[in-house]
Order: sequence, then structure tokens, then C-alpha cells
Amino acid sequence: MESNRQRKVAQIIQEDMAEIFRKQASDSKQSFLVSVSDVKVTPDLGIAKIYLSIFPAELRKPIMKEINENNAFYRNYLGQKMAKQVRIIPQLVFYIDTSLDDVERIEKELKGEGDNPIL
Repeated sequence: MESNRQRKVAQIIQEDMAEIFRKQASDSKQSFLVSVSDVKVTPDLGIAKIYLSIFPAELRKPIMKEINENNAFYRNYLGQKMAKQVRIIPQLVFYIDTSLDDVERIEKELKGEGDNPIL
């Protein structure tokens, strides 16, 4: 069960990461969207698991590769934003959140539009 402190830190990280991804997407020449769907923080506040939804799907791998390569930049950015609120800036671990894809696939299958319609 998450503590109030974990929830507050996760919310701050989610808002700050959403802000930087929004800024980077608008500055980019490519058209893509990166949204922070969820953030989970360990009880010791040492690790933040950040779940990202990336659209379009074709750009997921290159964008995730770039995000992981720039992990230190994102942690530094969070450090500047959160300096007065936490003693230690958590390590960031990024994951692709495919839950929206799963919902879309299930809806298509229920309507009989999927590759394997349910009989």
C-alpha cells in the first residue's frame, strides 16, 4: 500500500515529466505524443517507475531509446524542480504503457473487427 508521501512524490514527478515531454514534443520536427500515464515510487523513494504512452506506435522504440539514453538529463531536470521537496531524487525507470492499445484491441475483437474475432 502506498503512503501519502509516495503518492505526493509520484504526482509531482508525473506533472514535471509530462511538462518536459510536452515541451520536447512541441520543439520536435516530428509529430508525436508522449504522455505519462502513471508513476509508482518505491517506499524508500529511491526509484520511480514511469509509465509512458507514446503515439504513434511506430515511434515507440526510437523514442524510448532516446528517453533511456537521456535518463540523466531527466533526473537532473527533476532534481532542479524537486530540490526543496525531497532529499534524494529517485532513479528513473521508464516503461511503455500499452494499456490503451490493449483496450482498443479488445474493443475491436468484441465488435468482430479484430484478426481473431470472438465467436
